[in-house]
Parts: sequence; structure tokens; C-alpha cells
Amino acid sequence: MTVSLEQLRRCHIAVDLGAARTRVFVKGAGLVVDEPSAAAVNTRTGALIAVGQFAEQMTGRTPGYIRVVRPVSGGTVVDIEMAQRMLRHLLGEKLRRTLRRKPRLRAAACTPHDADPLAQRAAVETMVGLGARRVELVDTLIAAAVGCGLPVERPEATMILVCGAATTQVAVLSMGSIVTAERIPVGGEAIDHAIVQHLRHQHELMLPSQSVRPLQLALSGNGLTPHGPESTEIHGRDVATGLARSVHVDTAAVRDAIHTPLTAVLDGIGKVLRDCPPDLVADLADRGIMMVGGSARLPGLDQMLRDATGMPVQIVERPDVCAVLGLGAMLEGKIQPLVLDPLSG
Repeated sequence: MTVSLEQLRRCHIAVDLGAARTRVFVKGAGLVVDEPSAAAVNTRTGALIAVGQFAEQMTGRTPGYIRVVRPVSGGTVVDIEMAQRMLRHLLGEKLRRTLRRKPRLRAAACTPHDADPLAQRAAVETMVGLGARRVELVDTLIAAAVGCGLPVERPEATMILVCGAATTQVAVLSMGSIVTAERIPVGGEAIDHAIVQHLRHQHELMLPSQSVRPLQLALSGNGLTPHGPESTEIHGRDVATGLARSVHVDTAAVRDAIHTPLTAVLDGIGKVLRDCPPDLVADLADRGIMMVGGSARLPGLDQMLRDATGMPVQIVERPDVCAVLGLGAMLEGKIQPLVLDPLSG
């Protein structure tokens, strides 16, 4: 773990800045913010028009002088000033006033596995802009494992797959630390993009807005599995004429379209298992893989992983908020470290 539990217990606020959504946990108040990581800006004046859900709805529907920006990409803050402005507006005046009363505000933030020093610095600067005097960084994999109730502090192997919007992270944890981990630059957005390209090339159809999750339109029920519906009707705009048009899309063809990005995820899982000690792999045969993250809800993805690995795969009840809830549990002292008494000789 990048930081001790004792230091985390002194923190007042925990933030999970993701490429898709931003979540804030305040000690004593619980999860207070769960909004899309988006902000709408007037390019003429520089004024912030909207943040969160309202800004997300504006994507693709604004006049030229209003731009919807995303200050977080791939779990890393790419625009510190905009991230600070977005967080301030998401928190609201009342909550910020409460936090300002704390003389030495401490904050905790999630960072992707193996984040470079520049990405870590950007996360710290963003939290300092909110008034934090000290910032503790926690690996997203550890926070997510704690949030979904895995016994990470015990000498037993637990495998977690964090399916994000821009990246997928997979790791084997034991004794409260990461044994082996892999960060794959493929996430929900890459899978969405594969379907958008398939519809454009095969059916000459453009979807009305990139903010609409095309995956949820193209796959209904258990659409990724062969037992799903054979075809799905999708409405969009004709590439040539620009007129509205509907097409019936074969879901088997959609499965083939998203096979390439999903193959990269399967390769990453295989690499982690190859690098893992045999004793821990034996534990995983029974425990299997725990899936968290917003893209874990992809229809049929869990079954595809079961078929490819031969291991049991589970999706937690609230996969999208596991990381911030894990941070919150650490802040409130609900996680007890395993105490190892040195043997007296």
C-alpha cells in the first residue's frame, strides 16, 4: 500500500477522479458527489457554464462557442485548473464552507497502478487547489479491492479487474499489497469506439451523439453471449444523405467487432497469472476474479472471461463506486491491518 492506514484515518475527504465519473467521499457524510467528469466552458469569456451531468448532456449539442471539456483522461488529470474548478462546483458552496473550517484539511485520492510521478503530482496539485494541506495517494486497485470487501490484508490471493472508461487494470493482491499487476490501455471507451466504427463501415450509420453509450443501444440483455438476441434496431444518421435512418444490426457481427479490444484484456489477465507465484494461482482457482468499475456491467463480459480463463468471475453489487467506497472505509477506520508480532528468540 502506498500509504499507511494510520495516515489515511487522519484524512477528511477522499476523491476518485476518473475519466468517466468523479466521486467524492466525505468522512461522516458518505458519498456526496457521483457525477460525470465533464465541464462546459464558454470559450469567449472562459466562464464555466455547467459541470457534471448537465455538461455531459450538452456533448454534441452546443453552439460553437461552448465547448465540453474533460479534465481527466485515462485516470490522470490533464488539465489541473479545470479539474479544480469542476470539483469546486460539484462540491457546492455549503460543503466547501464546511471543509474550509478544518484547520489542516487532509485529502486522499486514487491514482492508477504504476502512475508516473507527473500524474501523481497532477492529482496532488488538484487536491491542493481545493484547500488540502496534505494529500495521500492510494492505488486504485487497493482501494477497489477494499471497497468490494475482498480480504486484501490476509495471506490469500485475491484477483481484481478494474474496468474503467479509458484503461483496464488487473492485479493479484495478498498481504495488503499488489503481487503482480498489469495496466491495459483498453476500456469501455475503446469498446464503444469499436462498435461506432463497425456501424459506420458496415451500415453507413452515424450515431446521434458520442455521449450516448452505443454499447447499451447495440447490446441488450446478454448481448455478448451467443444466447442473446440475434439482431437489434438502432437509430442514427445516414453518412451519405445526413437523414435519419434505422438499421437492424446483427449482434453476432457486433461481438466480432469488439473482439479485438477484449482480446487485449484477456492477454493482460494471462500475463498477470503467468507472473504470479504458483501458490497464489492455486488460491485463485477457487476464488476467481472480482470485477469492478463502470465497464464491468458490459453485457456478457463476465461470461466471456469465464470461458477464456476457466475461473469463476463475479461482479460486485455496485461496481462503479467500489474504489471511492474503499477509500472511505479506510478514512473511517473500518479496515484493520493484519498485526504480525515478531517472534521472540
